[in-house]
Amino acid sequence: MDIAALSAAHPDHWSKATAIRTLTLDAVKAANSGHSGMPMGMADVATVLFEKHLKFDASAPNWPDRDRFILSAGHGSMLLYSLLYLTGYKDMSLEEIKNFRQWGSRTAGHPEYGHAAGIETTTGPLGQGISNAVGFAMAEEMQRAHYGRKAVDHFTYVIAGDGCLMEGVSQEAIGLAGRHELSKLIVLWDNNNITIDGTVDIADRTDQVARFKASGWNVLEIDGHDPVAIDAALTQAKKGNKPTMVACKTHIALGHAAQDTSKGHGALTDEDQLAAAKAAYGWKTGPFEIPADVKSAWEAIGARGATTRAEWEARFATLPGNKQREFNRAYALDAPKKLSATIKAFKKQMTESAPKLATRASSEKVLEVINPIMHETVGGSADLTGSNNTKTADLGVFLPENRKGRYIHYGIREHGMAAAMNGMVLHGGMRPYGGTFMCFTDYARPAMRLAALMRIPTVFVMTHDSIGLGEDGPTHQPVEHLAISRATPNTYVFRPADTIETAEAWEIALTSKETPSVLSLTRQGLRTVRTEHKTKNMTAQGGYVLADAEGRREAILMATGSEVEIALAARDLLQAEGIGTRVVSMPCWELFEDQDERYRKRVLPGGPVRVAIEAGIRFGWDRWLFGERGKREKSGFIGMHGFGASAPADVLYEQFGITAEATAAKVKSLLKK
Repeated sequence: MDIAALSAAHPDHWSKATAIRTLTLDAVKAANSGHSGMPMGMADVATVLFEKHLKFDASAPNWPDRDRFILSAGHGSMLLYSLLYLTGYKDMSLEEIKNFRQWGSRTAGHPEYGHAAGIETTTGPLGQGISNAVGFAMAEEMQRAHYGRKAVDHFTYVIAGDGCLMEGVSQEAIGLAGRHELSKLIVLWDNNNITIDGTVDIADRTDQVARFKASGWNVLEIDGHDPVAIDAALTQAKKGNKPTMVACKTHIALGHAAQDTSKGHGALTDEDQLAAAKAAYGWKTGPFEIPADVKSAWEAIGARGATTRAEWEARFATLPGNKQREFNRAYALDAPKKLSATIKAFKKQMTESAPKLATRASSEKVLEVINPIMHETVGGSADLTGSNNTKTADLGVFLPENRKGRYIHYGIREHGMAAAMNGMVLHGGMRPYGGTFMCFTDYARPAMRLAALMRIPTVFVMTHDSIGLGEDGPTHQPVEHLAISRATPNTYVFRPADTIETAEAWEIALTSKETPSVLSLTRQGLRTVRTEHKTKNMTAQGGYVLADAEGRREAILMATGSEVEIALAARDLLQAEGIGTRVVSMPCWELFEDQDERYRKRVLPGGPVRVAIEAGIRFGWDRWLFGERGKREKSGFIGMHGFGASAPADVLYEQFGITAEATAAKVKSLLKK
């Protein structure tokens, strides 16, 4: 690459792009940690994008109709941090750049949503950003159809690397985007042919251009260091009727001794090599110093969108008042005022009719009253719509022919679905939920973890939640999955016992602003256990006394979901023998843990023996069995101790000893100790 020729041909562009490269070199050197090569290689692409195409206003970073820029190759975080600092984002000071990767700084090793305005999503786990971007683009399409172009009309741009495209989730995302003709999605592929272990061909020979074309994308191929070619490609991409991938042929660590090598991927900290690279760039200022004219040129780019934003605000003000209020409410993640009354009325109706329903069917009934009043909800399933019960009649299917549709057929793409839903939440104004079998949280887990890390309220509807699914056998029967989800910080795991608790769980999930929810729902029918109507959301307490002991309290049975009715039946057996037994329903451990000590002590007082009943593994239950004033020698567990088997559900429960009789026997054995 002839750097001298490039700088001579495009001096203004070169100086702006070089500011990104030198800030990256200086920050990584100061931290003695990071990834220098990608920002150095993609600086030209990013400069043209921000200067000539990206619609944004650095003074109003949360402007709803801004273009979204997603750095899927999150290891190159200094590219994004440099752009935010140079264009004048208030959150990104030079001091933050100097404190790259340090305790308490906004400039984490990989971009983290919420640390600084302008970071649209947390990336670093490769493939997540490009997959989130599909959700961003879907949200834009839906909102443009619902609110009109006056309110919503913007692009989603992504920089992705070879690692993003090797991750399997990228194909899930690319296939979805191509099927749905998401023409406002533009991916800029950093085609540098380098991974940590060596050149790409040591592990992969995929023709990425052919791959994207086969998936329904437009594809353009350019020199990623030619600003004229970059500009022309972006201009063409914005005119397409399909998503576009621009293959940008670049040199990793451009101008450095490590250019075009695996070493260039990581931290370039050698002082002599750093000085030589800056000299090659023609850069003469000291560490972290940007010439005043270059900084002011970048700040002008950051301010360029202010006029466009003001024009948008004027247009938005002409929308009908109800549309403006709905838009603002949805973007604030506020539930409509009528949600609470709607849930209360539904609970009363269900208490009176007391249906026996699988909680997946209960969930569908709840959604039938919620979706018509919350137009921001978007349902979906990974090819299990009829099993997950996630589609209600009012939604309509999202397709190129129906952008107003609010139900997405994700296909067999659990990971892509979860990542796209995260993207919708991050875009703003959306409340997505999507379903698969509980066992397949394994496929969705990386995106579920990131939802928790980013503190966003994505809702994961996981049905067929135990051996109760029956004949499909142990490949489909989750036993460890509740424990895995509960082990994830900042995640609500709901396992409702009946239709009433299911409604309460949905109310919490759809009013949460910072915590994702996992709804663990049954295949098998469950009787209504909440037979007395209460307007209060009892599930919000996490655990509560469902049935108290008659006479002296000698035992406490704790259960979730389908095992609550087993606990109630065991209570009947024990009470018949004069053993006073309390039943505690614990639909959400995390919320119970959040209750104050006084409340938890009322629900789980010391003294009585305790038995937990759940058709999953024991892991985690000991907190409630012999923590919280319990005693190890006075506690027991009825549940799974290994994988399931293929048989009808009632046979499985009997064979694995998850029965009222086994529970009563366990209590009596503990009372003898």
